[in-house]
Amino acid sequence: MSSLRIALCQVNPTVGDIHNNTEKILSFWKNASHDGAHIAVFPELCLPGYPPEDLLYKTEFLQANLAALNRLVESSQKIPTALIVGFIDQDESGIYNAAALIANGEIIDIYHKIFLPNYGVFDEKRYFNEGKHLSVCTINGIKTAISICEDIWYPDGPMHFSSLIEDVQVVFNLSASPFHKEKPSQRERMLTTRASDENTMVVMVNAVGGQDELVFDGHSCIIGPKGNIVARLKAFEEDYQCVDVSFVSVLQNRLKDARRRQQKLYFQEIPLPWTLHKKTIELSPSQKKPAFGVIEPQMDSIALLYKALVVGTRDYVEKNGFKEVIVGISGGIDSALVATIATDALGEHRVHGIFLPTRFSADISREDSFLLAKNLGIDLKELSIEGLFGKYLEELQPFFHNTPFGIAEENLQSRIRGNIVMALSNKFGYLVLTTGNKSEMSTGYATLYGDMAGGFAVIKDVLKTEVYALAHYRNSITPVIPQRILERPPTAELRPDQKDTDTLPPYEILDRLIQGYVEEDLSFEDLCHLSPSPEIVKRVIRLIDTSEYKRRQAPPGIKVSVRAFGKDRRMPITNRFQPTPPDKKS
Repeated sequence: MSSLRIALCQVNPTVGDIHNNTEKILSFWKNASHDGAHIAVFPELCLPGYPPEDLLYKTEFLQANLAALNRLVESSQKIPTALIVGFIDQDESGIYNAAALIANGEIIDIYHKIFLPNYGVFDEKRYFNEGKHLSVCTINGIKTAISICEDIWYPDGPMHFSSLIEDVQVVFNLSASPFHKEKPSQRERMLTTRASDENTMVVMVNAVGGQDELVFDGHSCIIGPKGNIVARLKAFEEDYQCVDVSFVSVLQNRLKDARRRQQKLYFQEIPLPWTLHKKTIELSPSQKKPAFGVIEPQMDSIALLYKALVVGTRDYVEKNGFKEVIVGISGGIDSALVATIATDALGEHRVHGIFLPTRFSADISREDSFLLAKNLGIDLKELSIEGLFGKYLEELQPFFHNTPFGIAEENLQSRIRGNIVMALSNKFGYLVLTTGNKSEMSTGYATLYGDMAGGFAVIKDVLKTEVYALAHYRNSITPVIPQRILERPPTAELRPDQKDTDTLPPYEILDRLIQGYVEEDLSFEDLCHLSPSPEIVKRVIRLIDTSEYKRRQAPPGIKVSVRAFGKDRRMPITNRFQPTPPDKKS
């Protein structure tokens, strides 16, 4: 036999919801069986959800995961299609990030993830033992191997050895590979390189959907032995494809590959770094019409980013049991974008807006806020906080006497607004969506217990320049954000004639410095090449470093950059290190 029918099952599991994750797996698996698939492949840790974090310390959680696996094994007695599914395995030495190959009422083999990522948002060495063996199974005469996510990122990893030593023709890779702006293209380039280097088919099935601050983009795929895309699933949607995969080209390519033959001779003389599990099974699915792969088009970067924010918001709200959300709408670009994302994620009837003006709020802010709400079809209420603000100033007058109006008075307005939106949250069960962006969170241009008060920070990892790009992109679909909001200079409207540039460098400069310092760890000297002057670099570094304590108190938000604040970038709050200008280095 020279082909297998493979079902790619790109699903959106929820961490800890083992029962419903199992039901979803069964549903997709039965569809694969109906379509005559030999084997159905699901994402990494699909049964318990990824990442389970410290749930892995709970014995009840581990047992529930194993009970669900046993249920799938029992179901395989009636489902002729084999199954590869991610779960948590356990033995006397600990637990493993694992994948089970199930068929004909039994577990054919279990593979343990070998390379455990322990960088960025990943913390797998905290929990899991490393795998010690390769899994190779001959299915209807086709040699297959299993790997899990990180395993395939290493050129000399499990795929390399199983391909060379055992002549594996297809590698199944179960992934839970989180999104950031560069990840989809980076991942696909890596997979095409692996496939072409090893003259091997690659079937990668990635998770999709939001989980806390992470969002998974899907983009599951089948890649041929020349690095050619055979099938690609959709971005940020549950998706499914059943594809006939031919291995004739694998065999033909290998006949012509002299380099591979030399490598095989070399590896015959050295010990394998892992032991080898070898199994054989025969499968007889029902005969169906030919099934060809569909290559879903790649979205451009700004469209992908927007969809990531929509899906991350939707899943955070729905997976945590919130019915409706509320957004403080100011007439500015940030709150306009957040309200738009929320409406696209949840629908107009689940999004509420509140406009909270003071003496410093311009008439055009009111006009634009209500026009935005009308365009989106969402409810928007107005409540002036001028009286409350005046009362605060009156009560504080004995303490503020003979001091100029300044940041304390400005932040009072923001904190009054924070109190009101949280009161509405408590009364009606709304989740408060905050509207601060990464440029503001980086520099501390945000008010603790004010505009930072809330449950979820939708654009926390989105730079201000990207906010504008996203708004323009969304308006290209339907023009919901008023043009004046896009054109008006950014302002917090906490004092007369205030503009963001009174406090911060222009965002075009600031965002370059934030990317360089936060995401790339550039030196002071390198940052100076991104700025008109060293003084701006010093100022921005100081603002970023001294605002760490604020960021620790911010709500979670969707990670979309290479390096987000929080679990991704972990800096001490108490920190006296200062990057040194080149002329002052000792």
